Amino acid sequence: MIVSSDSAAHEIVLPLARDRAFLLFVEHFADWWPAEYTWSQEGLQTIGIEPRQGGRCTEVGPHGFQLDWGRVLAWEPPGRLIITWQIGPSRVPQPDPKHASTVTFLFHEDGPDTARLELEHRDFRRHGDGAEEYRAAMSSEYGWPYILGCYRRLILS
Repeated sequence: MIVSSDSAAHEIVLPLARDRAFLLFVEHFADWWPAEYTWSQEGLQTIGIEPRQGGRCTEVGPHGFQLDWGRVLAWEPPGRLIITWQIGPSRVPQPDPKHASTVTFLFHEDGPDTARLELEHRDFRRHGDGAEEYRAAMSSEYGWPYILGCYRRLILS
């Protein structure tokens, strides 16, 4: 589902309570984030999000390789997490947050053992050249739907 020409939105329903869904999302990030969507690939040691406002979104790879790929803008467990997305259209790290897009994760309680995760990735224009193609790629089956599917598979396992 596309929200605008500068954003993309996706959602998944999860068979567990919202609190647990948020906890698994953050505390087990390295267990579900697809290694093929990292710079380190099979050499990935860990990837994660520091659980606090201002926290880093970091990948650690072989030989001490470390790269911050975002920052936590809002930390409101168990309902909301907002991060900068400091990965450019060509998968180039973008250290300047002025040129980063923003990803919002909203966790809703849909029942006693059901949560819904809504994702909105916006501000693609900040990435400059290639922004529209980037938005289309992240909206495709190989973008956020695939990534969120990996998270859902962790929950179902």
